[in-house]
Formats: sequence, C-alpha cells, structure tokens
Amino acid sequence: MSHRQAGRFAGALFLGVFLLYGMGSALELQPAGITLMLLNSAGVAAIGVILFRLLRPAAPRTALLYVLTRLTEAVLLAVGVVFLAGGNTSANNAVYVVAMVVLGVGSLPFCLALTRQNGTPRWFGVWGMAGYALLALGVVLEPAVPGAGVALAVPGGLFEVALGVLLLVRGWPADTSTSTPPAAAVR
Repeated sequence: MSHRQAGRFAGALFLGVFLLYGMGSALELQPAGITLMLLNSAGVAAIGVILFRLLRPAAPRTALLYVLTRLTEAVLLAVGVVFLAGGNTSANNAVYVVAMVVLGVGSLPFCLALTRQNGTPRWFGVWGMAGYALLALGVVLEPAVPGAGVALAVPGGLFEVALGVLLLVRGWPADTSTSTPPAAAVR
C-alpha cells in the first residue's frame, strides 16, 4: 500500500471511529453499542499503527510515541467498555478520562510534527495541538466544571474530523521529508 493510500485509509478510520464511538455511546448497554465501542478501539489502534508507518521516516521517536498513545487509548477505551458492559458506569467514565488525557497529551508531538510536514499547512498542526491540549484539560476539569469536557473537546474533535477528511482526500504525502533541517525536526 502506498503512502497516499495508507493515509487515505487512516483518514477513513479517523472518521469511522468518530461515528463508531458516538453511535456506540448512544446505544450504551445494548449489545450493538458495546460492539460498536469495541470496534472503535480496534480502529483507534489501527490509526496508530498506520500513522506510525507513515510518520516514522521523518520523525521516528514521534511516530513511536504516537503509536503507543493510540494503542494505550484503544486498550483503555476497551477496558472501559468491559466495565460498562458489567454495569459499572463510574469505572467506565474514569477510564475514559484517562484515555482522553493520554490521547490529548500523547498527540501533541504528532501535531508538532504535522507543522513541519510538507503538504500540511503549519496552522493545521497548531490547531491540532490546541485541540488536543483543550481535550485533556476539559476531561480533567469536567468534575469541577460540568460541561467543560464537552465544550473543550470541540476544537480537538473538529480537528480529528478535518484531519480525517484531509487524509481521505489527499492521502499522506509521498515525500515524507520535513520542511526543516533533519536536526531540528521532532525525532
């Protein structure tokens, strides 16, 4: 699979996992909801693996951190679904918070690498960094400030949708070199 095709597949997964978790959450304790949320976890893991392959030539350490971030998020979300299936919604919520903090913090270097990636506008990576930072902050603030989690997740959620569309339309650039000298790139 070429870089462009793999990027398009990752874009489809970004959009797909958004729908899977949303629909699964809406169906909650029904078997279909549990199944959709578990499929979300598989999709999240696949995003990490695909983007690891694509990002590794330009930023190997960032690629490794990102795949570990996505795999950790996937496992935590799946564990949360197991809690949810067992009727323990508070444990599911706690695990979800940890998963979103991991995603938010662990995705910052990925977005920084996007700012240096040829074929991606610099502002796009900055938007991602802001969105993921706000996502992590929002889930932490939610218990003290009801509604903060949803409100602060909007920029990051919109970024993931936009990234999904961008990748689906354009794929990952075949030239994975960065616009900065290699010594200055996120490694």
